[in-house]
Amino acid sequence: MARFEFKLPDIGEGISEAEIVAWHVKVGDRVEEDQGLADMMTDKATVEMESPVSGTVIALAGEVGDQVSIGSPLVVIETDAAEDHAPASDAAARAELAQDVAEQMGAENPGAEEVQILPGTGRGISEAGGGGVPSSVPPAEALLHHSPEEANGPPPRAGEEPKAVLHALASPAVRARAVDLGIDLTQVKTEGDRVRHADLDAFLRYGAGQGYQAPHASNARADEPIKVIGMRRKIAENMAASKRAIPHFTYVDEIDVTALEEMRADLNNNRGGRPKLTMLPLLIVAICKTIPDFPMINARYDDEAGVVTRHGQIHLGMATQTPAGLMVPVIRDAQDRNVWQLATEIARLAEAARAGKAKVEELSGSTLTITSLGPLGGIATTPVINRPEVAIIGPNKIVERPVFDGDEIRRAKLMNLSISCDHRVVDGWDAASFVQGLKKYLETPVLLFAN
Repeated sequence: MARFEFKLPDIGEGISEAEIVAWHVKVGDRVEEDQGLADMMTDKATVEMESPVSGTVIALAGEVGDQVSIGSPLVVIETDAAEDHAPASDAAARAELAQDVAEQMGAENPGAEEVQILPGTGRGISEAGGGGVPSSVPPAEALLHHSPEEANGPPPRAGEEPKAVLHALASPAVRARAVDLGIDLTQVKTEGDRVRHADLDAFLRYGAGQGYQAPHASNARADEPIKVIGMRRKIAENMAASKRAIPHFTYVDEIDVTALEEMRADLNNNRGGRPKLTMLPLLIVAICKTIPDFPMINARYDDEAGVVTRHGQIHLGMATQTPAGLMVPVIRDAQDRNVWQLATEIARLAEAARAGKAKVEELSGSTLTITSLGPLGGIATTPVINRPEVAIIGPNKIVERPVFDGDEIRRAKLMNLSISCDHRVVDGWDAASFVQGLKKYLETPVLLFAN
């Protein structure tokens, strides 16, 4: 046998480490060449790691949520090829080999859980999600079954553990609590295969006789601990870094989009085979026409180097809600696209992001971000800047209200537009003036199509 260390390759420019978001194998599994081993997540995308060899998995680098450095061992595989310098035909040699693997992986991945050794086999195991080999000996409580005689025995005295408690499927904490409460666990109804704290609570509340109801029949829900990993952890880290490092301010103005909505309806009625227009492509055209007069809005600030880069091209990030969390695919060179091209690209990128198929280059390099909740947009928002950008624009929902037009009152469609800016780079006057420039295009939409 020979040992092959699959080291985490460089899966993104400038990436020093990646997070384990899913294991597809566990210690002891037989894997074939090109078989998926794990999903690793960088700052921008999730990449599946595939095995370059066939063999048996003997060690994993950690559990789901751990960070692994580029170039460190991710998976160790025992291949079928003969190894010249390390025969592993006996159990002692295999145990020594696995111990070496554990020590090396623990040293190279200090943030991961300690790699353990599976007793009797010399194989390393990790407590990764799905990565550990279950013991051949099942839990003791799974082997114990109470007899009818034991179940119908005398009730327990206070402070004395009833016999049935030892034989019911329950955790030590539940059994201890049952002893303290003097509850015979054989009388406690449960929806699953073991008695839980919620079942004890229901027993105490309703009793064992008439009126007892299973916990799921209650309106209350059990607590659900969820580990913050993968995309959700990246979002949390990025948002915390943005709020911690950037002095935000938000400016909100009201825009009359009555004429814009009428024009959008006319365009959709005559679109032919082109995609249906939402408000977003029209707003993007207005942004691209306004930016040249306000270059400080389309910029990125490297606060460590003390350099602000005002970009000539507009690579517009589009905040998109996906099952994995908020992602920001990028519309490249938005200034060179018309409304129909923008609508097509918006739909393509949103679908790719939601399906988890967006490429790394489609999720990076934005110079300005727009975030919209559509009809859920609320009255006003205070969006968080997508660092290292210096501004983010948030349109809110459109509502109909009566407005004064001279001495007349008319029905109007109104939309609040929010912009959050980095006050180190953008002054309040700049932000307000920029929104006023947008307002001119959105309230006189024919200008959107004028050169």
